[in-house]
Amino acid sequence: MRQLLPSFTGGIWGWVFIFTFFLSSCKKEMVIPRASGRPYEVMVVMSDKAWEAKEGRALFTVLDTDIPGLPQPERSFHISQVDPKRFDQILNIFRNIIIVDINKQIYTKTSMKFTRDKYAMEQIVLTIQSPSADDFADFCFDHGQDIIDFLTKMEMNRLIKELKDKYSKTTAQLAKEIFDCEFHAPEEIKSYKKGENFFWTSSNGASALVNICMYSYPYEGPETFNKQYVLAKRDSVMAVNIPGTLPSMHMATDTLCTFVKPIVVHNQYALEARGLWYMENDGMGGPFVSHSRVDTTRNLVIVVEGFVFAPEKMKRGLMRRLEGSLYTLNLPDEQTSPIVTTMEEVAVTAEDRRKARRPSSDPSR
Repeated sequence: MRQLLPSFTGGIWGWVFIFTFFLSSCKKEMVIPRASGRPYEVMVVMSDKAWEAKEGRALFTVLDTDIPGLPQPERSFHISQVDPKRFDQILNIFRNIIIVDINKQIYTKTSMKFTRDKYAMEQIVLTIQSPSADDFADFCFDHGQDIIDFLTKMEMNRLIKELKDKYSKTTAQLAKEIFDCEFHAPEEIKSYKKGENFFWTSSNGASALVNICMYSYPYEGPETFNKQYVLAKRDSVMAVNIPGTLPSMHMATDTLCTFVKPIVVHNQYALEARGLWYMENDGMGGPFVSHSRVDTTRNLVIVVEGFVFAPEKMKRGLMRRLEGSLYTLNLPDEQTSPIVTTMEEVAVTAEDRRKARRPSSDPSR
């Protein structure tokens, strides 16, 4: 036994030296933990007093906004708040953190900035700096949508990253076979139906169905991208390919509850449609979201859509997973890129970006 123990002339101080050296070596090799929390959870670091005051209520009102295009109200984020005094190593590994810093001695105007992986991997820390409570509240009301869009797109970037490895092989194969496109949908989507320039894949879940559709039609110029045209095309395609149990039943769009807007996908123009679908002469229905994009090489509009049927269930998480997957669609010779990488990109709409200008009548331009 005595031979197994190391011999040090320094006695106990030798052990102290080894232990200290071991700890310092470990520190150099330590990696930060992975961020905790579920998607779309946000922690606000703000004093308890300020959280209950004007400035806190302004930020809460922004984060508590309902998601558009759902059949029932569902707020954009799950919100929690912690006083800076209690913001410790347990809480600082949250996946989405908003730090509010109001100090008239330091700041002359309100601004936002963000950092990645500050305390944990896959973490976003958004800091809002302001000289006063009034300025902060005004900033929240003026830039509330920017805050929502930024946090939402960062969550979708996380999903896009996950879908690189875990995705529906069935959906990917159909996208390649029919449209020569790359596309990654959630891996639980496996059942499928094919049509002419069309496919539909579904999870066939017991309590909720998550679905992906993809179809194409000729690009006929800039007039192709308006609400009436896009939704008329959708209804004609769905009527043929997604019928009901009786001849009088087929999928249709609730046009009054559907909205379209231009967006940017892989630095190119796209049109987003978001709203509600229903089965004609039946009781089924739910939310959908789609991207319409131009394949200039083949002069085609490629549409990829996610829709959900989940009666009596919350649909926020289901729809956001589908919406995030839409951004993985790569037309021929494209590569997937993050939805947003800088704060400036969040506040710029598709109409304002020169790269996202509406396609001309000449698809080669």
